[in-house]
Formats: sequence, C-alpha cells, structure tokens
Amino acid sequence: VQLQASGGGLVQAGDSLRLTCAASGRTFSNYAVGWFRQAPGKEREFVGAISWSGGNTDYAEFMKARFIISRDNAKNMVYLQISNLGPADTAVYHCAATYGLGFIRPSDYNYWGPGTQVTVSS
Repeated sequence: VQLQASGGGLVQAGDSLRLTCAASGRTFSNYAVGWFRQAPGKEREFVGAISWSGGNTDYAEFMKARFIISRDNAKNMVYLQISNLGPADTAVYHCAATYGLGFIRPSDYNYWGPGTQVTVSS
C-alpha cells in the first residue's frame, strides 16, 4: 500500500489543522493506520492510531485532548484533526499502515509515506 500525507503548512498558534493520509494499492481497509511526528533533532514520536474499521482509536497520552483520528475506507483516507496548535507541534507528520497487532512503535508498521510539514508560529 502507498501512503501520502498532506494538509500541512504554516499556521499560527491556536489554529486548527486537518491532515490527510491518502492510500492506494492494496485493500486499505485491511490495515490499521498510525500517525507519527518528528521534530528536528528528535526521534519519531507516536501521535495516535486507528483500527482497520475505524471503530477503535488510541492516542499518546499527551495527545488525547487535541488530536482526533478518523478514517473513511470508501475514500481510502485517514484524517488527523489537530486543534489549538502550538509551536511544540511543529514537526513533519507521517502516516503509516500496519497489518500487525502492535501500533505504538515505528517498527510495528509495514508501510510509510512521505510526511507533511506542520510549522506553528507563536
């Protein structure tokens, strides 16, 4: 499966943003999808994940209040809604797909796409 994240850009603190992960190739609905982010000089960080059906989501503890993941399997899309953005959210955001049981570590994922840059100005 091929993935492409989009929707990033330069925003101001307090703004909201919706990132999109578009998938193509194999049956997308067979895969759970996760979002990760990586700031300059830092390790890739788990943001959250959504099950293949969309019925279950899980988030990094400090992400829960401002991040919402959803998916539309008919459109082969997964979304990451981020509210009340702050400079600490500045990073490249990646989506990834997995057919395994784990979903928190980058190594749990089988497919990655190019990320989308989010830059938040104060």
